[in-house]
Amino acid sequence: MTMAQKKWLFYALIIAFTLFAPFIFPAFRTQLATLWLMIIVAVTWDMTGGQMGYNSLGNIFFYGTGMYVAAVVTIGLVYDVGEYTGAAGGGKYAFTDAQYFTGLVLGTIAAGVFCALSALVLGYVLFGLRGPYFAIGTLGVAIAAGELVSNWDWVGGGQGIALPVFPGDFDSAKLFIYYLFAGTGVVLFIFVKWLYATRFGAAINAIRDDEEKAEAMGLHTLMYKLMTWAMSAFFVGVAGAISAFQLIHFEPLETAYQTINLGIFMVVCVLLGGKGTLWGPVIGAILFHIFKEVTWNYFLGWQWVALGALIVITVVYFQDGLMGWLQHRKPEWFGMRVEKRDRLAQEASE
Repeated sequence: MTMAQKKWLFYALIIAFTLFAPFIFPAFRTQLATLWLMIIVAVTWDMTGGQMGYNSLGNIFFYGTGMYVAAVVTIGLVYDVGEYTGAAGGGKYAFTDAQYFTGLVLGTIAAGVFCALSALVLGYVLFGLRGPYFAIGTLGVAIAAGELVSNWDWVGGGQGIALPVFPGDFDSAKLFIYYLFAGTGVVLFIFVKWLYATRFGAAINAIRDDEEKAEAMGLHTLMYKLMTWAMSAFFVGVAGAISAFQLIHFEPLETAYQTINLGIFMVVCVLLGGKGTLWGPVIGAILFHIFKEVTWNYFLGWQWVALGALIVITVVYFQDGLMGWLQHRKPEWFGMRVEKRDRLAQEASE
């Protein structure tokens, strides 16, 4: 079997597992859906943080904004949003099946587009910052957005906002949400795999390696940075919209703009798997999700200690992530030819 055939077989197995996983593990459909969410936010974070070298701590802004945009569009198609959120459970607001699915489709698309446009607007200001200043600036945007929304009564304020319930049984709802997340994740992976192989991918890698030289060679670096962040924001916004329909009711600080939870988790996933690689964020998200589920279920109260230990171990012993460590140890697995004597000399020096 040739390398190309092995690759296609590998992808076929992944697609097959994706399709049948919720039936193989029916009791873990919610966890599997969350796994795809982690993959989406990790891959999108790596688009700017790993491939372009701009580490953002505020991508959670697009996730929370996507949730609220989807909710406002879904509700606004049928009712007055201010009246709906002001009822605080005192009114009866029914949605037909057609209204639910129309709101879901239009709300999800609107969430992605709105977040992409927001990234373009914010980028003109934030991309004037570099290094830790950019990271802090994006974090400030996310925190400010959460506080503003929590005091905006039109969208429910601190009490949050509720969406209509899926028109079906509970198991069907979990299966439906799983496939929405999985479909988005597969489309995202195919998209970035193609993107990184184009001139655009080479350009953002050049920005990561040396932005001044890239500008000197004629690259319009600001345009590439804006477009990359906008594409990343689009998929994060879509993931946020799907999460809104999954949760049904969500709050601004604890659920939507959760900077100390999902906002950190997406960064840890990439660091664990390996920045600037195609499969690193995916593998990191899988490993981290398993780690999180185990510690959050069996070591409750110590889960943050375990997370801190994981971050320390990753930074100290796996600075290039798991993929970087494997490429260094087993370069032949990645199609790299290494002379035997050079390999022996390398191992001896270590």
